[in-house]
Amino acid sequence: MKLKDWVLWLCVVALLVTEGFLFSANRQKDAARVQLRDVQTQLDQAQAQLDQLKNSSVATLSTENARLRTENQALTQKLSKLQGESRQSQQQVQKLTQQLETSHNTLQQQQQQLQQMQEETQQAGSTPETGGDTTASAAAQLNACINNLREIDAAKQQWALENNRPANAVPTAQALLPYLPDGLFPVCPAGGIYAINAVGVPPTCSVPGHALPQ
Repeated sequence: MKLKDWVLWLCVVALLVTEGFLFSANRQKDAARVQLRDVQTQLDQAQAQLDQLKNSSVATLSTENARLRTENQALTQKLSKLQGESRQSQQQVQKLTQQLETSHNTLQQQQQQLQQMQEETQQAGSTPETGGDTTASAAAQLNACINNLREIDAAKQQWALENNRPANAVPTAQALLPYLPDGLFPVCPAGGIYAINAVGVPPTCSVPGHALPQ
């Protein structure tokens, strides 16, 4: 009987010990589950922060790229504009150079013509002439000068018509060359100096009497 009691007590003790182990194991399991949930929560939070950081970096990078593209386009347009202005400046310089060469050549030709006329006048003055011959020479110079004044006035009117210039506009001798015979500005055979004047005013000569008929 005592042996049975001991066996029974041993079974009870073993059961109690087993229950104790099971209870301890369950508590450890529950604690492990709590820790697992905490770790999972922390992991989710870390993942959310990582995603937010990625999105923020992508947005910042996109904004920076857009800004750089805008600046690049602005610089490209500015460069194109500067290149266009540079080409225009070069063309203007070339045009002015050509005009300067043309003016220089025209001036040389006029000086040569004037010198030739002065030599002819000196030769004519050193040669004995009758009064009739002198009068005829002066009349010829007057007619030639009047023809020159008419050519200048006609060229001036054509220049004003083609360039839509008002009556008070004053063209230069260089501007009238395309409208004059042979592209040369005429020279007074008596050594006078021509004044082009405004479009609405007839050209004049410095020699007295050399003027267009009214």
